Amino acid sequence: MPNLHIGIGNPFRRDDGVGPWLATRLAQAGLNAITHEGDGTRLIDLFADHPNIVILDASRSGAAPGKLTEFNAIAAPVPAEFFHYSTHRFGVAEAVETARALGGLPDRLTLFAIEGREFSHGQGLSPPVAATAERLLGRLLER
Repeated sequence: MPNLHIGIGNPFRRDDGVGPWLATRLAQAGLNAITHEGDGTRLIDLFADHPNIVILDASRSGAAPGKLTEFNAIAAPVPAEFFHYSTHRFGVAEAVETARALGGLPDRLTLFAIEGREFSHGQGLSPPVAATAERLLGRLLER
């Protein structure tokens, strides 16, 4: 089965929109990709319906803006501190770990987190996030 790419975030909060930005471009290229606001309970529903999932999201871990981190969520727990900026109390990390506890993870679950710099209201990615997003887009299109 092909991957389902899920772009998490809010495009009206600057770098938080990197997930939807990536998902939109992947869908335009013909890949199976959707945007998602990040509500964890709805993510668990998607885990049940798709065996191969790639989540694309912004992070705010204290790393340098634009740093790309990849997680194999099947092999190890997702660190909640990477996604703590979320307006959802039950976000990506909580959804993954709840699904793990319930035996509901997909066969493959990869998370790509790009460290954001700017999360204020507005549109457009900051330069370091945009550059990393372009590189990740190329990588995902090559797969």
